[in-house]
Amino acid sequence: MNVKKIRGSIFLLVASIIWGAAFVAQDTGMDYVGAFTFNGIRMLIGAVVLIPVILIFCKKTEPYGNKKADIMPTKTEWFAGALCGVVLFLSSSLQQIGISLYSDSEAAAGKAGFITALYIVIVPVLGLFARKKVSYSVWVGIALAVFGMYMLCITSGLSLSAPDIFVLLCAVAFSFHILTVDKFAPLVNGIKLSAIQFMVCGLLSLICMFIFEAPKLSEILSAAVPILYAGVLSSGVAYTFQILGQKDTDPTVASILMSLESVFAAITGAMFGERLSARELIGCILVFAAVIISQLDFGIIFKRNAS
Repeated sequence: MNVKKIRGSIFLLVASIIWGAAFVAQDTGMDYVGAFTFNGIRMLIGAVVLIPVILIFCKKTEPYGNKKADIMPTKTEWFAGALCGVVLFLSSSLQQIGISLYSDSEAAAGKAGFITALYIVIVPVLGLFARKKVSYSVWVGIALAVFGMYMLCITSGLSLSAPDIFVLLCAVAFSFHILTVDKFAPLVNGIKLSAIQFMVCGLLSLICMFIFEAPKLSEILSAAVPILYAGVLSSGVAYTFQILGQKDTDPTVASILMSLESVFAAITGAMFGERLSARELIGCILVFAAVIISQLDFGIIFKRNAS
């Protein structure tokens, strides 16, 4: 594995850790504000966080360089960011609405984490329509990951309730987001793409907030901690890491790496008082094994053994 692939995998792994913990923040935030309010504010915070990063890292180094032109997004970056933002709005809205509908007795973070991570199956299936080949090691990784996440998150049988359906639709939308990022990430500046998608997603969420919700300032302030976590880390950092990581990573392998968020969601839940059973620990092990196996090239291994 080359250095770029290792770096890309590390970016995606860190993103999955942040997203896993974010399920707890998202669930907590729903105690105070609506889904569109939460997403609108967090996404705009994510965009604002990236502005100084763009100002620092996107300037030309030569003394007479056109700094303004380098900082401002190109037409391609505006188009790609807007498209990614629309898809991110759909996926994040569906996820947040689904989480808000779970009852207090349900493990919202764990169950939503499992269903959302089903994009690891949807991404390669959609890739087949684009005539993208999927290696045997990745299919083995997918099978292990799905079984592992079932063991980890579904402890009382699999049934689809209304919130489950919303989160399942979110998994489909996230699959398209992964493929959209895969299409544009190698062609544009990843940080500017990330900032634009947050701005578009945040503005669309705020429009829906004023139409469907009536947030109060006191409620927003009560949800300040989970909103800030989701805005600065889950949005500003993790989604940017996704874009940077996917530049050098196959989208199917990327989806498996990002599916580790379900493991980290369970671990974070345990840190806040939830206990991991033996079944759930086995699920964690299977998902980690799936990630490792998906990185292997069975063809090269078999050739070495034959020689």
